[in-house]
Amino acid sequence: MTVEKVLAAAQKLFLEKGYDKTTIQDIVNELGGLTKGAIYHHFKSKEEIMNALDGKMFLENNPFHAVKERNDLNGLQKMKMAMLLNQSGDERTELSKQAIPMLKNPRILAGMIDSNRRILSPRWLELLEEGNQDGSLHTQYAKELSELIPLLEFWLMPSVYPASAEEICHKFAFIKDMLDSMGVPLIDDEIMDMVNRSVSAIKDDD
Repeated sequence: MTVEKVLAAAQKLFLEKGYDKTTIQDIVNELGGLTKGAIYHHFKSKEEIMNALDGKMFLENNPFHAVKERNDLNGLQKMKMAMLLNQSGDERTELSKQAIPMLKNPRILAGMIDSNRRILSPRWLELLEEGNQDGSLHTQYAKELSELIPLLEFWLMPSVYPASAEEICHKFAFIKDMLDSMGVPLIDDEIMDMVNRSVSAIKDDD
């Protein structure tokens, strides 16, 4: 399928050359035999290719699918594991860093927010309701939090809300206190260790 070939070629080039340095012509050359017109038939821009690629990689390594059938975990433990698994894919993490400058494009940002609303919020709601049922969570705000948690990802992105590494860690401390007060003790030492590693990686790339 042409779409799959385009995404595979784009993923290879974005990881090798970086998103900014990769052109549509580079993707055409990588495919060999396809024209720009064939690519533009499926994708209007390089930004749209990146957005589709991020969605594809998420669905291929969907952390919510991975935890759904784990009968040995309660709702809270599944939420924590989903957060950790979402950050464990090296290629997706690298592509996410490549995508950061793209957030200056309002159309792409709006598309990401809409995708989170349709895909992530229902998954978070399932786990929040499961946690309430099994007693690992005690919140009156399951629906509200299922909508808020995906939006917090954008609040934590320095390209959307400029912040230093220390300020990002302070934001996580705020999120921890907020969730704790709502009966959702999601941010623990393991999650904070992950945050610190991610922030250190951002600092190293600066």
